[in-house]
Amino acid sequence: AADVDRAVAAAHRAFSSGPWGRSSGEERAAVLRRLAAAVTAHTPRLAEIECRDAGKPLREAQWDMEDVAACLEYYAGLAEGLSEEAQAASAAQRVDVGDADYAVRVRYEPCGVVALIVPFNYPLLMAVWKVAPALAAGCTCVLKPSEHTPLSAMELAALAASAEVGLPRGVLNVLPGRGDVAGAALAAHALVAKVGFTGSLPTGRSVMRACAAGVRQVTLELGGKSPALVFDNAGAPALDLESVVEWVMFGCFWTNGQICSATSRLLLQESLAPRFLERLVARTRQIAMGDPLVEGVELGPLVSAAQRDKVRAMIEHAVRVDGATMLCGEAPTPATGYFIPPTVLLAKSPEATIWREEVFGPVLTVLTFREESEAVALANDSEYGLAAAVFTTDPAQMRRVVPALRCGIVWENCSQPCFCQAPWGGHKKSGVGRDLGTFGLHAYLEPKQVCTYLQPSKPLDWYSTAAAPPTHSKL
Repeated sequence: AADVDRAVAAAHRAFSSGPWGRSSGEERAAVLRRLAAAVTAHTPRLAEIECRDAGKPLREAQWDMEDVAACLEYYAGLAEGLSEEAQAASAAQRVDVGDADYAVRVRYEPCGVVALIVPFNYPLLMAVWKVAPALAAGCTCVLKPSEHTPLSAMELAALAASAEVGLPRGVLNVLPGRGDVAGAALAAHALVAKVGFTGSLPTGRSVMRACAAGVRQVTLELGGKSPALVFDNAGAPALDLESVVEWVMFGCFWTNGQICSATSRLLLQESLAPRFLERLVARTRQIAMGDPLVEGVELGPLVSAAQRDKVRAMIEHAVRVDGATMLCGEAPTPATGYFIPPTVLLAKSPEATIWREEVFGPVLTVLTFREESEAVALANDSEYGLAAAVFTTDPAQMRRVVPALRCGIVWENCSQPCFCQAPWGGHKKSGVGRDLGTFGLHAYLEPKQVCTYLQPSKPLDWYSTAAAPPTHSKL
């Protein structure tokens, strides 16, 4: 708690009396661009740190670093739009109130000190998803990385504080620590104006309670149990089976299966299922599992022994209790590391625990359906609503299915592409609010209405100007 107090106090000083609180949008943009350049210059080292810390294959970690730099550049551009000149000139910020005597506009100002709590699966990228818009908005930050993967966030802070980047002291503070200690104290701190959290549903509930008690803003991204719907289009061009199989694999096994948006519920149309599953199982068995630093490895270890044991227990429960059929997942694992082989399970029922609960590991669960309406109903039958993937060659079917899905992201004939320019977040228990895009920036801004009276020489004439004689009562 003492470390939390010091970090928040440093951020509060930097916002209330330091140069960052008075900086222009252009000045903040310049810092963000220098930080993006520093990340690019240090990508090999940052990617190796991420690979060693999180267990993701090196190629994935390198790709993450490209996305980190791109995210910083994107929010640098949005920061320029927050300059006084840009805000004053923006037609979108002028409000027509239907009264010629008044000019009304909206200006945007930073929230203040923000607490940013991020998970272990994308340690640096998830951090920058929050840090970049917060800094662009003019906020100061206390960033708490996962206790499992703190190293790349600390490297980011060191780069930001370097002479080549020049972020003022106290603007970005990185505070490693356990979620139930440092994270809880941050979410409840009186000087924190806003909390941005990505993580599990139970922890998200705790963060939301703490924010409610302090009446502070919160953005929550709480994961999901996303479906992939694969249709057999009779009368339409046939699906490219190999392409769809690879997208389905990528949607679940990417990042070692530790991804909130994983399309880990596969809904296959019955007429397509036998040949699809044959190719899916064959290709899944070919995934190269091993040391994530070795070139060519496609699936690394999970982040911890506890996570491996949880996933293993869920697989065993699915087979022994819920009657699922293991189509693949018996491959031998390396002697060192917390490995789970890429696993495909054919479920007996949509009530199975493995079908309904987030696994956060390389486990794909399959059900079949007959009709489109059945597929949509099964897809929506979840407490989560983060994402979905739809595979069909029928444009009319795509137009029907996409709006029927209750989720925040839909991928058409693909799975998992993510762009910092587009909003990220979900419906139902997948969270509150959005990261990324302009939505991500506005999550760290307060709108202020500014109303100007244009007729200063014109009296209001609300109160009478004639002096009324005093009324005296005789006692």
